[in-house]
Amino acid sequence: MDTVQTPIAELDAELNRMILEGKLLEAFEMFYADSCVMQDQGFEPWEGKDLNREREKDFMSKVTEFRAGELKETAVGDGVSFSTWHFDYTHAEWGDVKYDQVAVRHWKDGKIVKERFYKG
Repeated sequence: MDTVQTPIAELDAELNRMILEGKLLEAFEMFYADSCVMQDQGFEPWEGKDLNREREKDFMSKVTEFRAGELKETAVGDGVSFSTWHFDYTHAEWGDVKYDQVAVRHWKDGKIVKERFYKG
């Protein structure tokens, strides 16, 4: 897939498909820019692919039971995509976790440069 020339809607759909297949780290390597910035609601942003890769690995290593990950809705705008998710899992440090989340992804040259998560 030539990510620079591929429309954001196709890139976002492929990323979401990989997430649903449990290929989170593979998707991260493929779709995130080296200078990516990620931010969870209520936290300061985390800058750089290396830091965010380690955060993702740490998170995944502590999920002890995964019950649900559902993609509910998606939308694409000019340089941005949105996806609504439902998650239900057990985390080694946080216990049982269930929430809905909106991921807002800003794209440049076929890569995510900024992603912010809103939970409800």
